[in-house]
Amino acid sequence: MHGTPHIVSDVMTRTVAAVGRGAAFKEMVQLMQDWRISALPVIEGEGRVVGVVSEADLLPKEEFRDSDPDRRTQLRRLADLAKAGAVTAGELMTSPALTVRPDTTLAQAARTMARAKVKRLPVVDELGLLQGVVSRADLLKVFLRTDEEIAEEVRREVVSYLFPTPASDVRVEVADGVVKLVGQVRDLSLVPVAARLIRAVEGVVDVDFDLARRAEPTGRADGPADGAGTAGPA
Repeated sequence: MHGTPHIVSDVMTRTVAAVGRGAAFKEMVQLMQDWRISALPVIEGEGRVVGVVSEADLLPKEEFRDSDPDRRTQLRRLADLAKAGAVTAGELMTSPALTVRPDTTLAQAARTMARAKVKRLPVVDELGLLQGVVSRADLLKVFLRTDEEIAEEVRREVVSYLFPTPASDVRVEVADGVVKLVGQVRDLSLVPVAARLIRAVEGVVDVDFDLARRAEPTGRADGPADGAGTAGPA
């Protein structure tokens, strides 16, 4: 019933900065600064992603540059100390890389980023070859949809199914991504279902309702009761 959700290939950046395993520390820092990015995919061969180097991987070199960590710190942060002494992408990268496919939905990609606490994900095909990168900013592009586009999708994909006319009379209003349904419906029990479906429409910020139960038809209009006679001509 619901419209096809946007997928990663709809919003991803296709021109991507990437490095090989042998890329030097300073080269990676310079690339991140030039491209204004926080991570670099590490590739080999024809473009297969084998890891990712992020700002977090590079920072230990500065953190431990002029310090002599005690034994407890050495044991607790062994991986960071190893990165502090690393000089190439192959030594610094997190591997295997966390990636997504081009046909991943934006919601799935957002959950992956949130759980892994990362800002960017390489996008790879079925062979693991780099196709692009999707970032948090890319995932937020759906909120740039106009109110008119959102209203049209809500009418088509939600209201027409749950509250069809003539049984219901519902108006869809959208302001700054907030959807409001106004009018009368026959079955108010469907409102929670409508809320869930509307929130799933990409670009929706919130949902509000101003709905009342529509009175059931009472039957025949006012007129003579059954069996009553009518007056004849004078």
